[in-house]
Amino acid sequence: MGLRLNEIAPASGSRQKRKRVGRGASAGQGGTCGRGNKGQNSRTGGGVRPGFEGGQLPLQKRVPTYGFKSRKARKTGEVRLSELNRVDGDEVTLAKLIAAGILPRSITRARIFASGQVERAVHVKGVKTTAGAKAAIEAAGGSVES
Repeated sequence: MGLRLNEIAPASGSRQKRKRVGRGASAGQGGTCGRGNKGQNSRTGGGVRPGFEGGQLPLQKRVPTYGFKSRKARKTGEVRLSELNRVDGDEVTLAKLIAAGILPRSITRARIFASGQVERAVHVKGVKTTAGAKAAIEAAGGSVES
């Protein structure tokens, strides 16, 4: 007979038993249930929020700020040259890139960069391109119109 599903068990000692607090002195965690006596941390819902340092100016406010997050970058999508092959028709616009599922609907601007190869002549309209991508599109017989 082989192994049976009802005989499968973890290795002995690999699983610790859950500590059941507040179940009497004989259970080992009765009375104060391991929280000590009185104070904020002994109460239900007690304790302080993460990062709170007792009223002292917390570390996250003491360290200097650094850099910024561009709001334009959140709305700008990146498109590879190889992804242009998935667009229907010869014309590549932002709307067609979204329709082809290359970019999400939240994107309002896009840039095509040189990664992979474009296999047919495409006419890019209203989408920015890098210098390398523009050269590759024109080499394939297409055109770029900003």
